[in-house]
Amino acid sequence: MTDRIGVAPDRDASQSGGRRRELAAATVGSVVESFDWNIYAVLAPYFAADLFGHGKGGVSGVLGAYATFAVGFVARPVGSYLIGRLSDTRGRRFALSLGMAVIAAASLGIAALPGQRTIGAWAAVLAVVARVVQGLAFGGEAPSVAAYVTETAPPRHRFAFSSVSYGGIILGSLLSFGVLTALIHTIGKSGLENGGWRWGFVVAALLGLGAVWVRRAAPESAEFRRARARVPEGGRAPFLPMLRQHRWAVLTVFLNTLGATIGYYFALVYLPQYAAAYHVIDKEQAASFMTVVLAVVLVTMLLTGAAADRFGLLPVARLGLGLPVPLVGVLLAGLREGWLPFQAVAVLLGMLVATVLGTLNVFTGLLFPTEVRAVGLGVVNAATIAAFGGTFPLLAEWLESHGALGVIPVYVTVCTVGPALALLTAMRVPSFAAAVREAEAGARRTPGTV
Repeated sequence: MTDRIGVAPDRDASQSGGRRRELAAATVGSVVESFDWNIYAVLAPYFAADLFGHGKGGVSGVLGAYATFAVGFVARPVGSYLIGRLSDTRGRRFALSLGMAVIAAASLGIAALPGQRTIGAWAAVLAVVARVVQGLAFGGEAPSVAAYVTETAPPRHRFAFSSVSYGGIILGSLLSFGVLTALIHTIGKSGLENGGWRWGFVVAALLGLGAVWVRRAAPESAEFRRARARVPEGGRAPFLPMLRQHRWAVLTVFLNTLGATIGYYFALVYLPQYAAAYHVIDKEQAASFMTVVLAVVLVTMLLTGAAADRFGLLPVARLGLGLPVPLVGVLLAGLREGWLPFQAVAVLLGMLVATVLGTLNVFTGLLFPTEVRAVGLGVVNAATIAAFGGTFPLLAEWLESHGALGVIPVYVTVCTVGPALALLTAMRVPSFAAAVREAEAGARRTPGTV
């Protein structure tokens, strides 16, 4: 017997080999989600004219591309609600497989989309439609992964699993810059602008199909199955009262997501264009160096997760969430001083972001009970990302075009306060505080095995 989208029958996560399949299922989807989302951002300057037309200096085409990027974010909260409900009722595995299938199909559609010279304004319209569809699927991806990892990771290696699963997002970003670098070296900037950008979305579609295959074989969360058995059909609380009931969890997710999102999109996606605007380095050269930055970020995330398991979440979180606040503004001021300062600042900014991301999946997953974990976490997460992450490239492009790019460091610095405050509000959630204390007690004992 299979689910409607071809997911294999339920297997308990505790069966032999289940741990590896769980981690692979969570991580591979994160890789694809990040690659798919970021390949659009890094290729936008190259396909803007093809799909969105030319403006004075090419600005309107790039603005159109980034506006479509923002529209995809707007669809995320809707998708997080729809797929989150499926995740909390049909199962984590079902929701993860469904979302990835939709992502792959939309990527293939963008790769095959005719340009404005062929179908006129319909090129932009269809690009928007494809991004909305992807946004719906992406909205359910992150919370379903966070819920799945929170429920299936072994307690003494919980944050290591969190760092690996979220590390998939960094791997996806690394792949997106790697593909961009390979395309630049193979066909050049002119080749990218003349249709070569489509290869990035072909790669995204193929990766998505591979992720669907991996997730079909993944075991279901045993914790989810126990929770489903406790809640009768139709017995789940209405959505808005549920959010009010978990208001401290909602506030914590908002604050954490705010800082993580702005830090991620500035330090790991927009930074090359920011540096290019100050004539520190050209975009292509900066994009190539970002592969080094992302590799450092990935290693830092893995070390952060391991440290949280070894020493407890609170000591690691206090350092990782509080440190960026005084440092970000200083680092951004030094970014404009030349090529070597750019390299140093890019690496340090990436490491600061990594300390937040390394524990994020489990940190936020522990805030909600199993019965509403995906939808509760997902809607707040997606709405915050839509409001701040989705508008960040558009805001930055607008500021650059109006000679006010210096406002960005102030904006980024203010947003980094969010994760520091989130640690305080999280401890107001009784279940989270209890889980953290239990984990810290376990960290003082001899570590077990997975």
